[in-house]
Amino acid sequence: MSKTAAKRPAATTPRPSVKPGAKSKPFLRFHHDDELRTRTLAVLLTLEQSPDPAKHRVALAEVVVELTNTGMDCYFLQPLKLSGAGFILQQSANLGMAGALQVIGPVIRGIIGRMDERQLLSVCGSIRQFMR
Repeated sequence: MSKTAAKRPAATTPRPSVKPGAKSKPFLRFHHDDELRTRTLAVLLTLEQSPDPAKHRVALAEVVVELTNTGMDCYFLQPLKLSGAGFILQQSANLGMAGALQVIGPVIRGIIGRMDERQLLSVCGSIRQFMR
């Protein structure tokens, strides 16, 4: 065995700290402002504590649309701007994202508008998981 080979640490495979399939999975999250966080938490709490969660479908849908808009901005538009992309390219991206939101907004509203109590509470739980 050579001297350099003896000095190298043995190759090891890092052990996962949690069993595969457990709650520790990769994730991406984005930052949003305090006002949106406050409103989101208020809508979630109101819906979760309501005797009739379906009455709060519209409010939940509006929060989901706004979170979607904020996420698209954080994941795409802000990095594009930081990359130094030119004005025309940034404006094209802004226009494209605005168009995408005009399409997806009504879809989100329509889907959430047809959800039952169990489904609405599930969406609330998912949003809470993302906010941790």
